[in-house]
Amino acid sequence: MLRIVLAEDAVLLRAGLTEILDRSGHRVVAAVGDAQALARAVEEHRPDVVITDVRMPPGFRDEGLRAALDLRARHERLPVLVLSQYVATAYATQLLGGDGRDKGGLGYVLKDRVGEVSEFLDTLRRVADGQTVIDPEVVRVLLAQQTAARPLSRLTPREREVLGLMAEGFTNQSIGTRLGVTEASVVKHAGNIFMKLDLDPAEGNRRVLAVLAHLRGGAG
Repeated sequence: MLRIVLAEDAVLLRAGLTEILDRSGHRVVAAVGDAQALARAVEEHRPDVVITDVRMPPGFRDEGLRAALDLRARHERLPVLVLSQYVATAYATQLLGGDGRDKGGLGYVLKDRVGEVSEFLDTLRRVADGQTVIDPEVVRVLLAQQTAARPLSRLTPREREVLGLMAEGFTNQSIGTRLGVTEASVVKHAGNIFMKLDLDPAEGNRRVLAVLAHLRGGAG
């Protein structure tokens, strides 16, 4: 069971998420509607994970995102799952920026994923377990922006598939399952990707952050 602080200004969505989480065996210890209340709730309850919308009162711009960044600065290993209405790679870049060290679970997904309850709950579990999870649509946009650029253009179609799943935060074993290939085959593809993109062959969150840094143009 996870103890969760939920921040969502839309009353119906907040209630719906609370019901989904409660029925799944988790406990929403606080459900709030603005960024200031989110900060207070985290200090009071010290949850296992935070779920927050990007846009929150009073400005309905990026208050939730900024609150998440502040929480990560003050509680370095606090898992945070950020929900966004639209694909906004700038938000993802801001949230995932940093020095590449493993600082606990982090997720950035579209609100549409909530409708796929099992997928949403799996994402929450992965974030709570310390993994980095990025919405596949955000990864698709980042890949589309960089596909024509070197050295990404040197990747084979299969390597681009593996790269996309790596960016979403999947392990080699999970990637193999999704693509219907062996884990050894994924390891071989990953090795080729690291070599062609001049990336550090790290594991876990460091690998995800390195791949995302490259996709957003921040790596060699």
